[in-house]
Amino acid sequence: WVSATLTGRKCVFTLYQIDQMELVKLHNKFELAQMLPQFLVWGSYPNIFSIESLGDRKNFLTQLTNDYLYRDILELTNIKNSQKLRDLLKLIAFQIGSQVSLTELGTSLGMSKDTVEKYIDLLEKSFVLFRLKGFSRNLRKEVTKMDKIYFYDLGVRNALIDNFNLLEDRNDQGQLWENFLVIERLKRNSYLPVVTSPYFWRLYSGAEIDYLEEDSGQLRGYEFKWRKKKTRPPKTWLETYRNATYREVTSTNYLDFVL
Repeated sequence: WVSATLTGRKCVFTLYQIDQMELVKLHNKFELAQMLPQFLVWGSYPNIFSIESLGDRKNFLTQLTNDYLYRDILELTNIKNSQKLRDLLKLIAFQIGSQVSLTELGTSLGMSKDTVEKYIDLLEKSFVLFRLKGFSRNLRKEVTKMDKIYFYDLGVRNALIDNFNLLEDRNDQGQLWENFLVIERLKRNSYLPVVTSPYFWRLYSGAEIDYLEEDSGQLRGYEFKWRKKKTRPPKTWLETYRNATYREVTSTNYLDFVL
């Protein structure tokens, strides 16, 4: 056994679930678009692509969630209350796309804000959740105190709330769509690689943009719509950041965003 520093010789690789850049090597863009509802409901764990039965897919994701979240994570930490962890994840699962108040989560669960922060930090390090921060250059107008929280895999998210209904029968299409696009964009940027800082943007007045990237001072804003619906960028966005861009990402043009 030899102890040695890795300074200057350490490379860290993040291996995500299957991403659209991998799948486009096996399927053309039309086929990928046809498979889109599957990604939003069942996620992108490699095993899912070889399981044909919907019942078997549900069993796999349920077992994965129970084993990974409530056994492996708890065994690696000193957290004893698995029910609190489960309840926290369920609450977060219903708040995709919304800013999350750690204080409100703690009040709902009978936990302190610090304990909620500790749990979420653990789930981030375990690659279950990730946070997106609010962008601001004008602190008086722009909301930055609360983050948005997303899941690395939507199959895990849907297993947590026990909802594997068909996409057309769900009332959370917009939430699934936003989570899918954000994580696929992060995968794309990581693998290419593209060095950029991701955020969301929101004003206290309610004006918002789902996702934006900052690269060398350049701002690119994206609004996510499951169905094609022409929208205009918030007036304040154009007035405040005159060189920024704005683009709508829908189910008809999303491949340009994630590939």
